[in-house]
Amino acid sequence: MSTTRPVSGTPGIPGALSGGDALPWTRNDALVAVGAAAVDLIGFTLTSQVERGSVPAVGCVLLVVSALPLLARRRAPVLTLAAVLLLGLVLNLSVPVEQHFNATVVVALYTVIRSKGAAVAVSATLVAVTMPLVGQTSWPRPRIVDLAGNGSAGVLVAIAAIVMNRWHREIEANRRLLADRAVADERRRIARELHDIVAHHITTMQLMAGGARANLACDPEVAREALVTLEGSGRMALREMRQLLDVLRAGDEVEEEPTAPQPGVGDLERIVAESCRAGLPTALDVRGEERPLPSSVGLTVFRIVQEALTNARKYAGGARASVRLTYGPDEVAVEVTDDGAGADSGFGSGSGYGLVGMRERVVLHGGTLETGPLDEGGFLVSARLPLKADEGALR
Repeated sequence: MSTTRPVSGTPGIPGALSGGDALPWTRNDALVAVGAAAVDLIGFTLTSQVERGSVPAVGCVLLVVSALPLLARRRAPVLTLAAVLLLGLVLNLSVPVEQHFNATVVVALYTVIRSKGAAVAVSATLVAVTMPLVGQTSWPRPRIVDLAGNGSAGVLVAIAAIVMNRWHREIEANRRLLADRAVADERRRIARELHDIVAHHITTMQLMAGGARANLACDPEVAREALVTLEGSGRMALREMRQLLDVLRAGDEVEEEPTAPQPGVGDLERIVAESCRAGLPTALDVRGEERPLPSSVGLTVFRIVQEALTNARKYAGGARASVRLTYGPDEVAVEVTDDGAGADSGFGSGSGYGLVGMRERVVLHGGTLETGPLDEGGFLVSARLPLKADEGALR
């Protein structure tokens, strides 16, 4: 039984040319070579017609052939320039007409200066300025105008190549700067998410474990409920961390089980209930006309409430807390207060990472954040997040 193998150069099969390898030149290289040859042909035709009254076919062929090395200009720029200059010399010796610093030489010299060091670039420029003068009608005593013309052309090509090199270096530097900034922003975002998830759920689990231990002997039913809450909080922490870490798994296979959406304002009742079960009586007050919010805004509101309640449980002692969510025409505001021990409650004794994370989240949306102790005792966390016109409307 015979088998059929695809052969190189098979039409309709991408990558089949050259035995499956890419061509040694790109489409842009081919277009540049064709363009340079066309420009040189036009100039040669006009010059020959004016000076000789006819257009030599040999000259046209040699002009086209001299442009062919440009196909390899990216892989071997110096050899390409050498081939172009040698073919140009053959043209000058075969058809002694006035030749200019033609487009093929310009492209070859430009490529050398762009890709090589200063020593090679200077040497290539001098040779490229001199070689086209050999074999001209004024040779071996080239006219000043010919020398000035070729010299000016070589200097202009060198300046253009140097400017382009500098421009590309600046673009690369800016691209690296933007990439580094994007990585830093993503690290900060992940750090904020991890802090909020760990701080909230670990605090809840710690309190539930303590409550279960205290009631294990005298009230097993209360201990059982505390353990159930602890299990649910642990499961929720793992789920949220899994959602967050999925961001870092770009390129991996997609899991069959769909990932739950990020939490938002719809989860505030759940987190308030968890706060109550963890020993901090908390009330939720929603004002204004409820409407869907952008997912990023909803997540920010959720994390602010989560972090504020976590810190209230940790530092406010036997306090009570309240959460107020207000929908405005062009903004959404969230306020979390507790009636704990005044300036020592809330974030007063913490590391400050929670406050920094909340402020970064709010700033990303162009909002404002106010935090601090209340005069009558307790702590306040208040954030206002603006909404664009299309975000404030029902969708």
